[in-house]
Amino acid sequence: MKAIIMAGGEGSRLRPLTCNLPKPMVPVANRPMMEYCVTLLKRSGIRDIGVTLRYLPEIILEHFGDGSDFGVKMRYFIEDTPLGTAGSVKNAAAFLDETFVVVSGDALTDIDLNKAVEFHRKRGAIATIVLTRVSCPLEYGVVITGEQGRIRQFMEKPGWGEVFSDTVNTGIYVLEPEVFDYLPAGRDFDFSKDLFPLLLKEKKPLYGHVVDGYWCDIGGLEAYLQAHRDILSGAVRVELAGKQVSPGVWVEEGALVHPDAELDGPVVLGKHTELGAGVSVGSFSVLGRGCTVQSGGSIKRSVVWDHCFIGRKAALRGAIVGNKVQIQAQAGVYEGAVIGDSSVIKERGLLKPGVKLWPYKTVDVGTTVYESLVWGNGMPQRLFGTEGICGMANLDITPEFVVRLGGCFGIVLGKGATIGVSSDVYPVAKMIKSALSSGLQSVGVRVTDFGEGTTPMHRFGVRAFGCSGGVHVLLSTQNPEKLRLVFTDAEGGNILRGAERKIEQAYYKEDFGRKTALGVHEVENLPGVPDAYLDHICAYGTDSIKKAGLKVVLLFEEANLGRFIPPLGQKLGLKFIYFNQAGPTGNPRRWYDYQETLPAFCRAVVENGADCGAVVDANADHLVLIDERGRIIQDDLFTAILALVALKQRGGPVVVPVTAPRAIDALAARYRAEVIRTKFTRQDLWRRATLAEAHEFLLQFDALAALVHILSFVTAQRTTLGELVDEVPTFFLTRREVPVSWEEKGTVIRKLIEEKPPQQMELIDGVKVFHPDGWALILPDPEEPVCRVFSEGASMEIAESLTDFYTQKIKEMLKE
Repeated sequence: MKAIIMAGGEGSRLRPLTCNLPKPMVPVANRPMMEYCVTLLKRSGIRDIGVTLRYLPEIILEHFGDGSDFGVKMRYFIEDTPLGTAGSVKNAAAFLDETFVVVSGDALTDIDLNKAVEFHRKRGAIATIVLTRVSCPLEYGVVITGEQGRIRQFMEKPGWGEVFSDTVNTGIYVLEPEVFDYLPAGRDFDFSKDLFPLLLKEKKPLYGHVVDGYWCDIGGLEAYLQAHRDILSGAVRVELAGKQVSPGVWVEEGALVHPDAELDGPVVLGKHTELGAGVSVGSFSVLGRGCTVQSGGSIKRSVVWDHCFIGRKAALRGAIVGNKVQIQAQAGVYEGAVIGDSSVIKERGLLKPGVKLWPYKTVDVGTTVYESLVWGNGMPQRLFGTEGICGMANLDITPEFVVRLGGCFGIVLGKGATIGVSSDVYPVAKMIKSALSSGLQSVGVRVTDFGEGTTPMHRFGVRAFGCSGGVHVLLSTQNPEKLRLVFTDAEGGNILRGAERKIEQAYYKEDFGRKTALGVHEVENLPGVPDAYLDHICAYGTDSIKKAGLKVVLLFEEANLGRFIPPLGQKLGLKFIYFNQAGPTGNPRRWYDYQETLPAFCRAVVENGADCGAVVDANADHLVLIDERGRIIQDDLFTAILALVALKQRGGPVVVPVTAPRAIDALAARYRAEVIRTKFTRQDLWRRATLAEAHEFLLQFDALAALVHILSFVTAQRTTLGELVDEVPTFFLTRREVPVSWEEKGTVIRKLIEEKPPQQMELIDGVKVFHPDGWALILPDPEEPVCRVFSEGASMEIAESLTDFYTQKIKEMLKE
């Protein structure tokens, strides 16, 4: 039997460790990680091995040669251009003339390959995916299997709303040569994204086999450290180099340990490494070959590669140190810091937690190198969340962070791009906007500054002034101690997840090129954008508003909206009655505070005989309407009103999020229109509404434009807001948050899916389960460790009972 090891990866998320080394050659416990793959194949009786190469192939070729030193026979297949996972294996098709196994050269595992091959042959499969279960499935291909292991559904690297299982693709496959009939030659083709969906579509025998045993995808630096902890604790069955000279202490030949040195296992010492007097090496530490640690040096929970020098009383804590690094006397390297090859930390130099030092760098005597902990305060290792990037102002979202982030966005949009920037009026947001502009300028893109305003103003500015994309910086109205950065595309919509991933990848690589002095452009300031935005939203269909002389009660944040709302009233002849109350000094009010004010606000609308009331958040993203009878129109009812207006004006389609009530389906049926349901995320709603040319639903993103649009309709039709509300069928919706840790979200969603047949479910976003008198949607939150339960019923009692039922079910799953 034959096997292929895929070993072409660059390992960008392992940088700076992989700047000079292909990812499969990164040492794990003093052996290149690919050696563990070769050993596993040999142990499984597979000795005829092909290897696909692309990045720095000569290093792998030199180490493994023809494979004879490892008891196997090895052949190599080098890609001139990237061919993808399946395309690289197609490159070796002439070699693979029988059933073969595909393994990844950068994963650590001890699973039984023979059992997987046996399963494959018994099922008569054309392809078998080896599966395992993980706590956080976001970075893997998620899989659902049916009876006998036949694959029903899978998705590559889902968002939390798309996670329908914790069962994931290990990147280990058992394949028949027949699969090559489905692989185009010389083209980029991926197993998970291209081949397996094709086989599923063609109804070919595609199976998944869940295995026991250890598996770890060493994708990032934390996983790299975890792999060492797992090896040293015995969680994975591999052979360690050297001899175990005392419990938990492995020492290779030629290593010298001073009698006064202290070793607290498990630890590994490489060949010819020397430890001086008073040296302390703590548990879960690995020192490579030819290292020297002078007297008083202290190493804990760290991985040190070959030929490193660690001076007197130097300290390492939770660090990773590349080859030929000098850490001189009394220097310190702390949690999560990574030092690239041949770097020098001089006496009393200090690397703060999380610092990454690229190869060949020098830190001068007594210098402290700072870098903010981007992942501090429990932020997930994804930059982007529900909408853009959110974090504590000046703690997570700092000038240093956004300078780099701006450079990444500029690199992703590319040469010749023009990026629009804006912020709200609050000082911290303006500071971050300035830093962001600097980062964008540093990579040579042009920056257009729209000034201070709202996200809807920003979206308009990007479109109106022909920008390639943009970023708006604002204080969160959910938590004014947090900042949010909203990234937009050329149409003003939120960038898609694919673009977010590219920015994240550029950020992880940290090697984007800065421009020389001549390549940096001046920021272009456009002071008239707020006025142009107001002219735009008042340009069409507003004559009826001007004639009506409507009376509107308003609650809004004067600091940020003062330059928008009074001029809007003047343009449209609206008589505004201001209900504003002073908010906290220097920050916008929380949206929760607006909600608490609603009862008194509703009374004010009725008492003043107003045509309606409007509550607008500080960024003009969210709108709550009050009809002339004092009824609240927000969230799902507001969506239904937008749908009704669209249906009356032009018919379908109607584009709404998956959480929208069935009342919208009833309205659409009345007008014989289609309902298109989208994911809960703003970018998906924007994209689907744009594609369907259902532009009214983009008003979900623009409170002031939505207000103008609805008032224009009711005045033109000589109706009232209350009469529109009367036309919407009654519905009963409830929602609740259930605490679910990041590690358990995938398990919860998988178990929910397994309980119901496919015809009773919808997997647009999260898991939507249909019941005779309603439905429940369980949606994992991408920013917080919670799942949200949305339920609709024929009565409020039924809706609440569904919410209670699924809340309790999730809690029971967590107990299990």
